[in-house]
Parts: sequence; C-alpha cells; structure tokens
Amino acid sequence: MRALRVVGLDDDGTSVICEDPVRGERYTIPCDERLRAAARGDAARLGQIAAETETQMRPREIQARIRAGESVEQVATAAGLPVHRVERFAYPVLLERSRTAELAQRAHPIREDGPDVQTLGEIIAHSFGLRGQDYSCGEWDSWRGEDGKWIIQLHWQAGRSDNRAHWAFHPGAHGGTVTAIDDHAIDLLDPSPSRPLRTVRPVTELARQALELEHTDLGQHPADHAVPAAEPQVAEPSPEPPAAKQEQPPAPEITDPEPEQPPAPAAQAPQPEQHSRKAEAPPRRGKKNHPIVPSWEDVLLGVRSQR
Repeated sequence: MRALRVVGLDDDGTSVICEDPVRGERYTIPCDERLRAAARGDAARLGQIAAETETQMRPREIQARIRAGESVEQVATAAGLPVHRVERFAYPVLLERSRTAELAQRAHPIREDGPDVQTLGEIIAHSFGLRGQDYSCGEWDSWRGEDGKWIIQLHWQAGRSDNRAHWAFHPGAHGGTVTAIDDHAIDLLDPSPSRPLRTVRPVTELARQALELEHTDLGQHPADHAVPAAEPQVAEPSPEPPAAKQEQPPAPEITDPEPEQPPAPAAQAPQPEQHSRKAEAPPRRGKKNHPIVPSWEDVLLGVRSQR
C-alpha cells in the first residue's frame, strides 16, 4: 500500500488533493462525513456510516421503531442486520423508555374527583399485597403510541395466566398523571370496589316465640305452612323402539333347466325264460270274519275240509 501526501484543497474546497511522492501523481478525495470521522479518529461514527450504506433503514428509523415499542431483535430481523449493530442505535432509546416507566410509577392516577393522593406505584403495591402476589416480580415498560403519548405497561404472572395492564402517562408537575386504558388497569387501581357482605345473625328464642304468636293470632300454625315434601316421581319406562323389520333375503332367480337329451337305448340283454306258475288260490272264507269250526267228521277222521 502506497502512502500519499496531502497537498491541499481544490479550488471549490470540496475535495482534498493528495500526491504520490514517488511517482508525483496526484489524487483527489471528497471531503465527506466519512473523511471527517476518519480524521478525528471516530471509529463509532465510521461504523454508523457503514451501516447506513449497507441497509436502507437509517439509524433514525431504527430509533423510531424502538421508541414505538419494538424490541431490538424485531428491528434487526426487519432491517436484515446483526443484533449488535442495532443495539448501538437502540441503547439510548431503551434508556429513555426505562426512565419514562420509572417516572410513571410516581404519577397520580386520575379519579372521578381528580388526581389521587397516592402514586401509581403505591396503589399497585397495595393491590398486589391484597391478592397475595409479589410486587417486585412485575415488569414495567413504556413506549410512544401513534398519537405521541407515552403508554405504560405492567406485566406480571398469576399462576399460569399472563397479565398486562396499560395506562396513558401525561408528564407534568408533581409527577404527572396516569389514566387507565384496559380492565386490568382499572382493577389494580380499585382493588376493593364492592363492600363486604353483611353478616346475618341466627334466629334467637325470643324471635321464634314472636313468630309463633303472630301465626297464632292469624289462626294459623307455623307447621301449617310447611311445604309438603315432593313425592318421588317414578320414571315411566320409555317405550321400546319398534323392532326393525327383518329384511327378507331376495328370492333366488328361477332359471329354466336345459332339456336333457335322452340316453341312447341300450341293447336289451336276453332274459331267461320264466315258467309261469299258477299261484295257489287262498282258501275261501265266509263272508263274515268268524273262525271256521271244523266239523265232527273232520275231527274224527283227522282231516281238514276245504270250505
């Protein structure tokens, strides 16, 4: 790297003239903010100028978005820059937001009859004590809204619920004032809006006797006003739903059988000659079914006559 020697300024004073002592060549360097920062040795300013040239989001825009409530990570993601580069521009704005949240805790809430005597921090600490919660676990934050007014937020956890309360902060004399925006903020400013319930004493013996005398004068007895016990209702059996009709299977289709071909006549085998025999005629019997009594001759001769 060759070293150049500063000769002076050009005629219009917008550039610096440098010369190469070896070759005698001259060069011009524009007198811009980067050259001035380099001449002063301001490395932070040089880094800021480099960030401005690398991205379209200017430092003023980064600070405006941080002041509006965005985090450093959100702005870095939107700008496409590393987080450490955004932190350099966001640091003074984050201090401003933290300081505003501290001032808002010393402000006085607005009531129906005017500003409260106690501060916002004192009232919130008392409300947390009534609820059995730790006031030191709450996280305060602030940012500027679209209308330019400061919004104060208190974030705390109660069990598994994640709660946030918001107020509008108006800086002024004696700490300024705050106005509740949502329901959580209203509940914290008025922890006990309803009075405790009135206790009811038990009925004494004198009061019971007075009631009995009053009913006696009217011709009624306190027992007459007893409400009869309701008779137990017997649940009627619900009608059974009609049985579903049994689906009949579809009748099988009847197909006409194909006509069978008669078998071919087989040759008749020669049958042996059968000799017809005369069957013996059964014995005739009388017309009436009476047993046949043999005659005396048949018994004597030992023969059986055919009748």
